Amino acid sequence: MDDNRSEPAVPAVRVSDADRDRALGILAAALAEGRLDAQEHAGRVQAALRSRTADDLGALTADLPAPAPTRAEQDRKDLAEWLAEWRYWLGGLVLMSAVWGVRCLQKGELTYYWPVAPLGIWAAVLVAVAIWPRGEDGKN
Repeated sequence: MDDNRSEPAVPAVRVSDADRDRALGILAAALAEGRLDAQEHAGRVQAALRSRTADDLGALTADLPAPAPTRAEQDRKDLAEWLAEWRYWLGGLVLMSAVWGVRCLQKGELTYYWPVAPLGIWAAVLVAVAIWPRGEDGKN
């Protein structure tokens, strides 16, 4: 094998109008926050509109933080996390019920359903998180 051969160049990924719009949104947020002055913002906007590849576009926003998620985006994320927690609760229900059932089979009689206490507390916490009022910053 010839070690002097270079790897084929990876083609640059071309950007879409939606990609440019996202970059323009980041630039606008940076201008509003005072991270960019008007002249630098205008230059970056022109470069973003002319950019053809993701590398070109990425270089324009690499030194800027991503904008904070909107309230709707944050609400969707919070709901997804809350539903995931309920799936964990369901897994706990199945596991604890299986332990309880095996123990009942070993004793040969139905005993007190002890999983009701930890599952009830866990469910109460999940419900409280759902109905607890949020602050202005979106945090509980």
